[in-house]
Amino acid sequence: MKTIIVTGASSGIGRSVAEMFLEQGWRVGLLARRKSVLDEIAADHPQAIVLAADVTDPLAVQEAFDSFVAQAGRLDVLFNNAGIFTAGGTIDEIALEDWYASVNVNLNGMFLAARAGFAAMRRQTPQGGRIINNGSIAAYVPRPNSAPYAATKSAVTGLTRSLSLDGRAFNIACGQIDIGNARTPMVEELGHRALEQDPSAEPQQTMAVEDAARSVLHMADLPLEANVQFMTVMATRMPYIGRG
Repeated sequence: MKTIIVTGASSGIGRSVAEMFLEQGWRVGLLARRKSVLDEIAADHPQAIVLAADVTDPLAVQEAFDSFVAQAGRLDVLFNNAGIFTAGGTIDEIALEDWYASVNVNLNGMFLAARAGFAAMRRQTPQGGRIINNGSIAAYVPRPNSAPYAATKSAVTGLTRSLSLDGRAFNIACGQIDIGNARTPMVEELGHRALEQDPSAEPQQTMAVEDAARSVLHMADLPLEANVQFMTVMATRMPYIGRG
């Protein structure tokens, strides 16, 4: 049975990915802070492993990965997904606590999960595995008034490249998926904010979150001799090409 840990598994893209992998028969580690929600997702899925942890807590992250490997035997894939989008504004309007929170979750959390996943994959037999980082099209073309999110997601792209390079010696592949406007609570909230600022604005174009999950499944299902380095999957009519 193939194995995967999904961070940020309690909602949005992470939850959709976790549920899809469970339906496909994978052993899935559900990592997020809200244990009650994880228990709900795991119900009726004996192959689910609940890993209640905060991705910004180094000790909690390491304990969660160690617990998963002890129960599942190995870690084939990490979907490194947990992230937040804080209140918008120009850089002088952004609260410093929002900047620090964005860096702590979107970058430090990604680093800590990747670090624990890389170590597990490096020392297991047979050696190797795959890390899939959830980036964002914001790493290339940001939304207005989103400096913390755009900056941290750009940093994730650098992390992906470094992991890809450093993982070659250990048969560890790393790729990144950049998702645009999947219908998640975060994207819906961004849409509400935009309409509040400009009630005459057109509603944003979105796509089903399950389509993003299917893209992650494709990346994860590849043999380790093949890798999707970067994938962009987005709502067809959203203003990305030509935006700005």
